[in-house]
Amino acid sequence: MSASSASTSVAVAAPAPAPTPGSEAARLDVARRLLDLLGDTSTEPRADTQLEALTLAVAADLPVLLWGEPGIGKTAALNQLAEALDLPLTTVIASVHEPSDFSGLPVVGDDPAQQGVPMAPPDWAVRLVRAGRGLLFLDELSTAPPAVQAALLRLVLERRIGTLQLPPGVGIVAAANPRSSAADGWELSPPLANRFVHLQWVHDHEVVVRGLGGVWPVATLPRLDPQALPEAVALARRAVCGLLTARPELVHRLPTTETRRGGAWPSPRSWDMTLRLVAFATAAASSREVLSLLVRGTVGDGPGLELMASMDRMDLPDPEDLLADPAGAVLPERGDLRQAVLDGVVAAVRKRPDRQRWDSAWALLARAMATGAPDLLVVPATTLASLRREDWDVPESIERLAPALALSRRADLAAGRVAAKAGR
Repeated sequence: MSASSASTSVAVAAPAPAPTPGSEAARLDVARRLLDLLGDTSTEPRADTQLEALTLAVAADLPVLLWGEPGIGKTAALNQLAEALDLPLTTVIASVHEPSDFSGLPVVGDDPAQQGVPMAPPDWAVRLVRAGRGLLFLDELSTAPPAVQAALLRLVLERRIGTLQLPPGVGIVAAANPRSSAADGWELSPPLANRFVHLQWVHDHEVVVRGLGGVWPVATLPRLDPQALPEAVALARRAVCGLLTARPELVHRLPTTETRRGGAWPSPRSWDMTLRLVAFATAAASSREVLSLLVRGTVGDGPGLELMASMDRMDLPDPEDLLADPAGAVLPERGDLRQAVLDGVVAAVRKRPDRQRWDSAWALLARAMATGAPDLLVVPATTLASLRREDWDVPESIERLAPALALSRRADLAAGRVAAKAGR
């Protein structure tokens, strides 16, 4: 055996020296074991309205902007979403990039006069295209200067970076802090803001406490029902088009203040996004809270709440059908919807009054009295009583409404006393 081979054999066989007790290496081993214990946590299924809204918007292939204070958990939510959807996550800090990083870097070829100067995309965009799927996370968006925001317009809307087209399998999510809590923060420009679904991100106290105790939640993600897709599209179109037909001034309304222009506001683009989100939320059978987050985050609170109210009334029963069969009437459970139905019935009687319709309306109010809160009957019962003609007998069903009518009289007397005292 040669000297060189012998020395090699000894080098390979020699074991690594164990850290001696009290040495720096031993202390680091103890620290690593402690870190392992702190990281030993479990998970449990838990519904999460915010995460469900975010997932639906990503599934609808719409860019999402998460607004929240620093440290609120926006990045953690993106990591959880990427893991749940089995998508690679690419994070880009928008504020530390130049406009050319998003519009493309010019690369001079052999003959620029003939071939032009192509705009080369950054490496992270090339990796996303090669993967064909993933989540692009644009962090710290509110600290990006106006020039960078302008460069982001094409990426967010057209999904292009230079000459590169991002595939449909790549979702775009951004995060921003309010200007008051952002380092050198800027308001978002109206063109960029109008391209996002804006979601306000807040922490759940119980989730944080339970997670710090060792059990973090795993959100249940929505599933689209393949059989419900055509009906979901029809409902979304009927809801959005119905509202904009009745309220044409909502089609485009640019806010007057700079801060509001940097959030959600109605435009033809954002209404198109809203229509898509209504269809996705309907196909996923999402809750009203999730749908409200999505529509208000797209067209703003005012128009969004109007759309929600309009949708609530889309499926209300026809007053004429209720008057034709009061005994078999099915009234909404929600108080505001039930009130709207009863008011509609009384309005129908007022529009075409006759004895039979008047009696049917009283029968319907009696049914409502037996199946819901009596205070909802005060106004419709009082109005219906005022429609009585002299030759119409009082129906027997009105006796069941005596408590509601008595409450109405007491309320009138109380209001009169308050008014009398105020006039002194």
